[in-house]
Amino acid sequence: MKLGYSTNAFVKGPLKLAAEAIAELGFGGIEIMGDRPHLYPPDWGGDKLAELKALIDNLGLHINNINSFTLFAVGDTYLPSWIEIDKKRRGIRIDHTLQCLMLAAKLGARNISVPPGGPLQETTRKQAMHFFYEGLEKVLPLAEELGVKVLVEPEPELLLENSVQFKEFIADIRSPFVGLNFDIGHFFCAGEEPAESFQELYDWIGHIHLEDIGADRRHYHLIPGQGAIALPGMLRTIAESGYKGDISLELYTYADRPAEAGRISLAYLMPLLEEAGFDPTEVLGPGNPPGTVKNRHIAK
Repeated sequence: MKLGYSTNAFVKGPLKLAAEAIAELGFGGIEIMGDRPHLYPPDWGGDKLAELKALIDNLGLHINNINSFTLFAVGDTYLPSWIEIDKKRRGIRIDHTLQCLMLAAKLGARNISVPPGGPLQETTRKQAMHFFYEGLEKVLPLAEELGVKVLVEPEPELLLENSVQFKEFIADIRSPFVGLNFDIGHFFCAGEEPAESFQELYDWIGHIHLEDIGADRRHYHLIPGQGAIALPGMLRTIAESGYKGDISLELYTYADRPAEAGRISLAYLMPLLEEAGFDPTEVLGPGNPPGTVKNRHIAK
């Protein structure tokens, strides 16, 4: 298991500087934002992509996930969506997912994460679910061919928000290349206890997003330890489950101070991970303990 940091906290700079900052902070993994200003597929040709892979390899980072959730390059956080009435708009989301799958395969990433569609607007829930399944059917052949999983990420106010809805959705999926991006904070926002939800949904989890959430359960990502989620118990549950995937810190809410947020988070999380039974050298990567790398390029 690698503990990574999502580049969506570093949107005020290019991907190269985000990767360097994440390595310098001491993280062993990187989750790459599959959107501008980072890894938006149309912006990345063969030579440029090869240079990125070489950079990540040289930094000693493992790619935890390609985060294909947002589409700021042509829309916003959620739109274009899998479930819009306009077929052309749905097609944009489908094409983006196909392109992200191809980039993931070329970079050696095992999975991409996608939204479940939403918010619900002009569609009924039944019709929206039909559109979502229809869209996934168009991307799964490529996912299976490439060996890259499509991990659906439930989120408050979207088509899939909680454990019950995810289980209803996955029951009709016949491909092992569809799974769950388990965002700890999102399940807490949905009124659930994340450790219990993790155990219930374990069989489908391919990647984990980590952040804290306030006691009011409002959907706003906080630095771990500054909210109300019982993270020590959550990390023990993950360790005891035998989970072999990766965990990525996701703090896009700290775009004004991503390095500081990452540094505080790592200092809080490492003792908890060790107490839970994780090996620090495996979590961070060999020769990369926190605090030992000079901060040459970290955005303040």
